[in-house]
Amino acid sequence: MPQPLDLGLILPELVLAIGAMAFLMLGVATKRDRSELILWLAVVLLVVAGIFVASGEGTETLFAGSFIIDPYARILKLLTLTGAAVALVMSVGYWRSAGGVKFEFPILVLFATTGMLMMISANDLIALYVGLELQSLALYVVAAFRRDSAHSAEAGLKYFVLGALSSGMLLYGASLVYGFTGSTEFAQIAASVQPSGANLGLIFGLVFLMAGFAFKISAVPFHMWTPDVYEGAPTPVTAFFAAAPKLAAMALTVRVLISAFPAVTLEWQQIVVFLAIASMALGSFAAIGQRNIKRLMAYSSIGHMGYALVGLAAGTPAGVQGVIVYLAIYLVMTLGTFACILAMRRDGKMVEEIDQLSGLSRTSPLMALMLAILLFSLAGIPPLAGFFAKFYVFLAAIEAGLYALAVIGVLLSVVGAYYYLRIVKIMYFDDPAERFEPMQASLAAVLGVSGLFILLYFVYPAPLVAFAGAAAKSLF
Repeated sequence: MPQPLDLGLILPELVLAIGAMAFLMLGVATKRDRSELILWLAVVLLVVAGIFVASGEGTETLFAGSFIIDPYARILKLLTLTGAAVALVMSVGYWRSAGGVKFEFPILVLFATTGMLMMISANDLIALYVGLELQSLALYVVAAFRRDSAHSAEAGLKYFVLGALSSGMLLYGASLVYGFTGSTEFAQIAASVQPSGANLGLIFGLVFLMAGFAFKISAVPFHMWTPDVYEGAPTPVTAFFAAAPKLAAMALTVRVLISAFPAVTLEWQQIVVFLAIASMALGSFAAIGQRNIKRLMAYSSIGHMGYALVGLAAGTPAGVQGVIVYLAIYLVMTLGTFACILAMRRDGKMVEEIDQLSGLSRTSPLMALMLAILLFSLAGIPPLAGFFAKFYVFLAAIEAGLYALAVIGVLLSVVGAYYYLRIVKIMYFDDPAERFEPMQASLAAVLGVSGLFILLYFVYPAPLVAFAGAAAKSLF
């Protein structure tokens, strides 16, 4: 007899999906423009979903094992919801100056976030694909959200075409895995994969799956869309892209490899090591020549996903713990940096050139100080949080015997530090440019909180490390 379904376990997803549909009706049916109200209600909804996620405990599966709620899913869902909520809050001022908030924007963000929560809890190839497509379809539209901008339309189209290609590869990989194991559920796939004679067809399926995942986390060589989409999409959308979807895709990648393919760790480890080295190298070298700060952040995010993959390459609980800590700290650094980018405005227009930051320390000393802290942290300079993020993943790689990977990672960190420090040099040593408009309260709050977290993380890192450790253990 089938077990009765406990809907309490999927409350976060239900709240977001039903809320998004209700807001859609509200936006369409009312004559008065309630767009900004809907945006703030969406933020409240994300907070409520976060409370439901945080109140759970233990490990439960639903829908015949295709959906899992465990400590790993909880911590990554909380991070994803935080990223989405903060990105929405930061977008308010931008949309006001661009002619008003469009009510569809927060609704699309809610649908995308629902897809991300499904991805993080997916315990089955079909559930994984449904979550991935729900997220992707909303993101394609959001990337092209400014219809009056050719840049934005181009970003959306590029993302859509390449995203469709990656979804096809992922689906082909999933069908091969199903064909050779006879199951779509991760636990049964793991049980039917023999370590001794791993089937060549299955390895092919795994390679195609990983190609699809690499696209979603923008790992090299599937990174082509990232700089163009980051530059072309509206800046609040770029901030959302850099924060939430990256986390969900990384969470999904880790779960699939650790839960479904533990028997062929050696095979997928080689792929992950290649992706990690290629992403760190491209992220370090390609960003050096960038003049647009959003393109620079795109290459920076490719590099950071490479560092996170170093932890996954270890294939151990310590490695997964390192990945979770890395993602949490990366989220804070990214949101703080984008708060600064959104505050770069003159005469009501956004400024995106790095050279426009020159002399910021004299025109806006507090903003310059906070941005410098975030950039030093992104470069991995101690005692800031970014240093500890890299320390955990490199330590896990060394413990797993991947010495060459750790050494290459450290060397590429040094190269990557150059372009972050160049921005600090421009802010502190170049002649002042014209002053930016005063920073909005919401952006100042995000920048202040993230800057202080990064600066003071070393004082009490224990809670995050402990949560990440418990979450990692639940996967093994």
